[in-house]
Amino acid sequence: MNLCGSLTQLIVIDDPSDVGHARRQARETARQHGLAETDVERAALLATELTSNIVKHAQHGALHMRAWPHTEGATLELLAVDRAQGFDRSACLADGYSTSGTQGIGLGAIERIADTFDLYSDARGTAILAKVHGPRQSTHDLRVGVCQHSLPGESVCGDGWFLAMQQGHLSLLVADGLGHGEHARAAAAAAEAAFADAPFDAPVRLIERLHRAMSGTRGGAIAVAQYEASPDQLTFCGVGNVGGVLLGPARGRGLASMPGIVGGQYRRAQAFDYAQVSDNLLILYSDGLQSRWDLKDYPGLVHRHPALVAAILHRDFCRGRDDVTIVAVDLEGVHA
Repeated sequence: MNLCGSLTQLIVIDDPSDVGHARRQARETARQHGLAETDVERAALLATELTSNIVKHAQHGALHMRAWPHTEGATLELLAVDRAQGFDRSACLADGYSTSGTQGIGLGAIERIADTFDLYSDARGTAILAKVHGPRQSTHDLRVGVCQHSLPGESVCGDGWFLAMQQGHLSLLVADGLGHGEHARAAAAAAEAAFADAPFDAPVRLIERLHRAMSGTRGGAIAVAQYEASPDQLTFCGVGNVGGVLLGPARGRGLASMPGIVGGQYRRAQAFDYAQVSDNLLILYSDGLQSRWDLKDYPGLVHRHPALVAAILHRDFCRGRDDVTIVAVDLEGVHA
């Protein structure tokens, strides 16, 4: 299985008229990726319910929309994010419960319509995830979340990512081309293409190959993380300021990168091994995200779907002056 970089569509919701716009975008995106008409209409209904909830309860928020193409079919992911006061998860999923005097059917309906559903809510706001799977969707249970946005005003993103998985082995790339715009995108695209040629090469060798591929570009920061279910070990190799962290039940560990610019100049790449991490959440992120965050400040979030983790980090810690990419992977889904 291979997954590769694509921008997250972000639809700002701050007026009732935005609900119709979100519904049309969801319908169009689902059709573009070949979902059956019944699934297209489910996606449209989910977009309507999610954004209506934002208008009713938060007044302002955003709908993140991402299509996941697969050889087996496609998935449309919808994620509603706001900054309103949170609510009790179990109470709000019961039909008839409402915090605004309405019929209280929104969240219960969303959970029933969606193929995948999850949410996280606290005093800082709420994030609700709903996915529609195509009929040929793989049943593989790897849980991955991606949030990727270009610098406001840019049509392309200078970051890139690529995830490859085969039986018991995962390899993940996050690349941050220097600067932003077309030249940064060219650097990130060169990294993605070179990585895709042999994603399971040893990480140091991968960095060297990416360095050659990016030598005619601006270059950039690179992070490669590889996990093997047996012997339950993650190897990380980074050059530049792509951040990385492993979050386990007891503690979090930062992943160490070396200084330099891949495709430009760096002294060396060095791989670091981390053992017994099968119950960890792996997060790699470009420097469009602030580094001073701690999921301990969000009780229970580390156990929710990684898409919620990525979206909430983006909501609360995006710098807003650069491209940003966040990739979160639940390593428990990589089976030997």
